[in-house]
Amino acid sequence: MEYLLAAAVVFGFAAAVVLREVYRSQKREKLFVASLSENYGKKPKKEYSLERFARIDRYFQRHRRPGQVDDITWNDLEMDRLFRRMDSTLSASGEEYLYYTLRNTARTREELLHLEEAVAFFSLHERERIQVQCLMHRLGRMGKYSLYDYLDNLDYLGERSGRRHILCDLLFLPFLLAAPFFLAPSFLGISILAAYNIMTYFREKREVEPYFTSFDYVLRLQSVCEELGKLSIPACREEWERMRRHVSALKCVQRGSFLVLSGSRGVNTGNPLDLLFDYVKMIFHVDLIWFYRMLGKLKGRLADVDGLFTCVGYVETAVAVGAFRRSLKDGYCLPEFVENGPFRLEGGYHPLIENPVKNSVEASGGVLITGSNASGKSTFLRMTAVNAILAQTVHTCAADRYCAPLYDIYSSMSLRDNMEGGESYYIVEIRSLKRILDAAGKGERPVLCFVDEVLRGTNTVERIAAASQILMRLSGEGVQCFAATHDIEITHLLEGEYDNYHFEEAVRDNDILFSYLLQKGRASTRNAIRLLQIMGYDEEIIRQAERRAQRFTETGVWERQQK
Repeated sequence: MEYLLAAAVVFGFAAAVVLREVYRSQKREKLFVASLSENYGKKPKKEYSLERFARIDRYFQRHRRPGQVDDITWNDLEMDRLFRRMDSTLSASGEEYLYYTLRNTARTREELLHLEEAVAFFSLHERERIQVQCLMHRLGRMGKYSLYDYLDNLDYLGERSGRRHILCDLLFLPFLLAAPFFLAPSFLGISILAAYNIMTYFREKREVEPYFTSFDYVLRLQSVCEELGKLSIPACREEWERMRRHVSALKCVQRGSFLVLSGSRGVNTGNPLDLLFDYVKMIFHVDLIWFYRMLGKLKGRLADVDGLFTCVGYVETAVAVGAFRRSLKDGYCLPEFVENGPFRLEGGYHPLIENPVKNSVEASGGVLITGSNASGKSTFLRMTAVNAILAQTVHTCAADRYCAPLYDIYSSMSLRDNMEGGESYYIVEIRSLKRILDAAGKGERPVLCFVDEVLRGTNTVERIAAASQILMRLSGEGVQCFAATHDIEITHLLEGEYDNYHFEEAVRDNDILFSYLLQKGRASTRNAIRLLQIMGYDEEIIRQAERRAQRFTETGVWERQQK
């Protein structure tokens, strides 16, 4: 009777522990689901480690193609910041595919309309969206490395076989069979063999342990895709069909995977069964045997893994784009694409700027923008370029209206000396500009380019002469250029080739006020010297600078400096 009572107490205690964990798990899940609903459309607050963010481009690097945003343009426009602003994804697949999407301006109209279907569906159907997000959360991330870091390096493992480990396991049989007759020798033989297996296990396990992480993710990817396939998402029918094919092809990898991924994996879980199975693996190498079997199967199915990664990333990117749209408090629009029409942007603003000033522009050819420092020229160029990229990647613009052709998009703006390569700013700049000239008129799409202060790295005379010729070339067939300059002379030299716009400012009460509103025509004021005065420079410096500037304007000759 006492034994039954003790057993009942133990059973009751175990049941209570299980029920408590189930209750806690359900409570956590409810809170998580509530947070998904509450935070949808709010600015993401994700944290990125430097190592992880440095590898966010792995999917993109594997899927490069002509027409995508190049590195210079990406860095010029600070697109890493925009990516972070948009990234509400919950999985590694979503993160990397969203990054890839923002660089893939080579999408066709059909691809963009298909993406729009998915974005619109998840924006309108909260239940299905949350179901997808819960599955993405279950899929999760991979720490500081990308799945492609592992898959691209599988060949470094070489050809691996479990035959040697199976042979060592078979050597236990003679000792076990002899144990009833020769207990001591058999026990000694089993002990020596077990010790040898444990030592060789840790040596070999260290070599392949990092790849267990990738296999774990692949298996989670398969499992999540199987669950996604059960959801009714009409806008993702094509992705669902591809997922089913890839999952079916990867079934051979999935078989026996529990032998590789079960156990504590070096973590103190407190579960005695996990601890027991860890010892079984150390002695009999069952996880290594099955890992090498799975490795051989996986090497032949990498395209299917990539296909699953793509489908899952695409779906989560659609969810993230919908959340990004809702977070744009100053409004957004869907882009309109025309074959040969003008570039038209109405009420455009930069999504990273708080309380932005909206601007509009319409141009069939090039646009030259003039104005004083800090008046808004560079910000306008970035705003326009970013909206062109958003239009062709996530079918969303931070504007009231966007209507333009599909372009190959380039910029040459935030350049700097290449210290490591030993190249001056001027060399870096002319290399950057040449890549745009080389691309102009050679692709299937026209080039849209943005240039800030052409050839600022050289002297005035040669700058104006060379810059005007480069900009002339960038106003030809198959290319449309938006350029900012301080050199009013260039606006006269290119009078018939470029439309002139400017930003202006007002000086009041010893202060300069900028409206940041784009105006038609070239700038008519110069306030660089006036800014020196407002900042408290010595009056003699101001007076002499104004006198010399006036003298040059009148004669075209700089007078010698007098002390």
